[in-house]
Amino acid sequence: MPQEERGLGEQALNKAAEIGLSSQLDQVEELEVDVQTNPLSAVQGNVDSVSIEGKGMVMQGDLRVEELQVNTGSVKLNGMSAAFGKIELEQPTDATTHVVLTEQDITRAFNSEFIHTKLQNLEVNVDGKPTTVDIQEVKFQLPGNGIKLNAQIRLQDTGETKPVSFTATPRMSPDGERIILEDIQDQEGKDLSPELTDALSEKASELLNLRNFQLEGMSFRLQGLDVQQGRLTLQAETHVEKFPLSEE
Repeated sequence: MPQEERGLGEQALNKAAEIGLSSQLDQVEELEVDVQTNPLSAVQGNVDSVSIEGKGMVMQGDLRVEELQVNTGSVKLNGMSAAFGKIELEQPTDATTHVVLTEQDITRAFNSEFIHTKLQNLEVNVDGKPTTVDIQEVKFQLPGNGIKLNAQIRLQDTGETKPVSFTATPRMSPDGERIILEDIQDQEGKDLSPELTDALSEKASELLNLRNFQLEGMSFRLQGLDVQQGRLTLQAETHVEKFPLSEE
C-alpha cells in the first residue's frame, strides 16, 4: 500500500506539471515529468528532484527543439498544494538544462514567417551600388566543425536571384544569453555587400537566443555548446522561479 500511494502521489504531480508545460507549447511529440518524492515528504513540501524531458517541442517563433532536459536537485514545495497534485515552489531553485537542435530545426525556423518577414526589404550594396533585396530561402547546415549558411536573395530592382553562402564559428555571448557567430567567411556572392551576411548572422543569433527556449518561470544562462554533424547541443544553468501551471 505505501508503494501504491507513493506512485499515485507522484503521478498526480507529474501529470499536473505535464499539463502546465504542454499549455505553453505549440506542439510536442513526447513530454515526461518525473517528480521524485513520497506522500509524507510531499505533504511536508519536500521533493528529492524534478526532471523534465521533452522531444519535438515547438517553442515560440516556430522554433522546434529536438530534445529538452531540465533537472533539479531537491526542492521545497507548498505542502498543501502538493497534496492536491499541484507543484508550487516555496522558494526558487536551480537546475541544469540540456537542449539539442538539429540543422533541420534551425532551417525550419529561418524559413518560418516569424523570421522570413524580417529578411525582406534589406538595404544593401550590390556591385558597389545601393539596392533593396529580399532573402527568399535559407538553409542552415552543421557540417561538424562550425556552421554553414546558404541563402537565395532576390534583387528587387531587377528580379535577379543570387546565392549567398558563408561559414562561421558559433560561440557563447559574454552574457550567456545567446550564441553569436564569429570568424565569418564568405563562400559565394563575393560581389555582394557584407550587410547581407551581417543580417543573416544577426538573425541566426536571434534564433539561438536562450530566451526562445525559456518556459514560464524559468530563465537560462548558457554554460557550454557542442557542435556536431547535424546537431547543436546547448548546456545551460537554469533559475526556476516556478514551474509552469496549466490555466484553470
